[in-house]
Amino acid sequence: MLNQFMIINNKVIAVNGKFPGPPINVTTNDNVVVNVWNDFDENLLMTWSGIQMRRNSWQDGVLGTNCPIQPKWNWTYQFQVKDQIGSFFYFPSLNLQRASGGFGAVIINNRSIIPLPFAIPDGDIVIFIGDWYTRNHTALRADLDSGKELGVPDGVLINGKGPYRYNTTLVPDGIQYETIHVDPETEGIYTVQQNYTSLDIHVGQSYSFLVTMDQNASSDYYIVASARFVNGSLWERVTGVAILHYSNSKGQATGPLPDPPNDVYDKSFSMNQAKSIRQNVSASGARPNPQGSFHYGSINVTEVYVLTNTPPVMIGGKLRATLNGISFVSPDTPIRLADQYKVQGAYKLDFPDKTLGRPPLLDRSIINATYKGFIEVIMQNNDTTMQSYHMDGYSFFVVGIVLTNQLFLDTGMDFGEWTENSRGTYNRWDAVSRSTTQVFPGGWTAVLVSLDNCGAWNLRAENLDRWYLGQETYLKIVNPEENNVTEFPAPDNVLYCGALSYLQKPQNHSSSAISIISGNSKLFFTLLMALSAAVSFYS
Repeated sequence: MLNQFMIINNKVIAVNGKFPGPPINVTTNDNVVVNVWNDFDENLLMTWSGIQMRRNSWQDGVLGTNCPIQPKWNWTYQFQVKDQIGSFFYFPSLNLQRASGGFGAVIINNRSIIPLPFAIPDGDIVIFIGDWYTRNHTALRADLDSGKELGVPDGVLINGKGPYRYNTTLVPDGIQYETIHVDPETEGIYTVQQNYTSLDIHVGQSYSFLVTMDQNASSDYYIVASARFVNGSLWERVTGVAILHYSNSKGQATGPLPDPPNDVYDKSFSMNQAKSIRQNVSASGARPNPQGSFHYGSINVTEVYVLTNTPPVMIGGKLRATLNGISFVSPDTPIRLADQYKVQGAYKLDFPDKTLGRPPLLDRSIINATYKGFIEVIMQNNDTTMQSYHMDGYSFFVVGIVLTNQLFLDTGMDFGEWTENSRGTYNRWDAVSRSTTQVFPGGWTAVLVSLDNCGAWNLRAENLDRWYLGQETYLKIVNPEENNVTEFPAPDNVLYCGALSYLQKPQNHSSSAISIISGNSKLFFTLLMALSAAVSFYS
């Protein structure tokens, strides 16, 4: 019941006993070794959202690239963070497990030889924001499998904690909340610095931003995370509230929360904010002149894919989500492993470049992408909800977050379909480069991608329910040169499953993780995944 609450202990997936898990703090070009122990009773894979693993999709941690880590087994990921900076995160990629936790931050810092385009901050603070259901991931899976929608979440967590009691009617007493202590005083690239009083962060996205602690510290301040584009009466209590506490503060935060933009029916504020975020083309990134001798706006496009999603539909008696009419079924044998051992029928290289006039179907169809091609991908969102899309292994230039029907700005009508003429509105100079982009309902977003990273890379909806229901595919990118010398071979510790299960040897759990990576720095982490009673919340 929306107006009745009770305090409960809800089990979460903890990492090294923490929720969220411990941060992984590295520097550009570092080699990273992460030993993941699966200490609960389901298969597990850990993926690294936004980390551009060069030529090494073997470490990506999704079912199309890795066999799962079985219960009570461990697996050591080994990868290099290349030519990127910013805030990213790790999380379990299977079976809605992320809805129960298991996630943590990955911070990639500049190399010291690259100057910052701003004064060095006094410190870093990580803030995780996300929907929270009192039903665990297995119950949420059961709902989706039975054809139900997940419905309104029970709350919004900030760093794994519930809301500060800003309202005694909506928020019961005794809930643990997050407090950020300060003293007075974007993802992957630097952007032009602008001032924002609020920032829209969509599912799966991350931002790094600067905050100057120069306010009147007579009392604490609210940090508020609220849902957008939803019915306010239903979502009124689904608000995350943390506290920003100055060391010289004289009292607690009081009074109503600040008013959010009122745009359930008018999304122009959010759209205009997205278009205002631009790349700082005069600043160095992870390496000097990251675009080399060319600029993305002057490269000829080699292929165009229009990826259309629609509301979930029933296929074979099951609720499924689709891209271009295909609901993806994960292969039993990961893609590149199947290639190496010539496993027939593991997947199909026939993903269509647009929606075909046929009924939706289940399939293992992936994109046969051309190495060193430069492709244009248009995400057409014909669903009624906001969507986010993510591409593993890459950052893309978000050139087309624009309206195709300007009338929408005034009337709240739909955005319309992408057409060839829409290219005239693209930003071809200072578009942001990132791995996850939002797509408004009834609208579209266009991105440009340089396919220079060999492997099999996941392209998916970041909305967990849509991803679980099949709204994804993969890009297979192979260098046609003999032996595909630009891609790393399968690692010595590769796991086998599906048609290759007979190759898997029993694990020896007495050995510890040992790095086999050569190069610059080697950073070691051991992540132990376990379920623990850690969160108090209300329902």
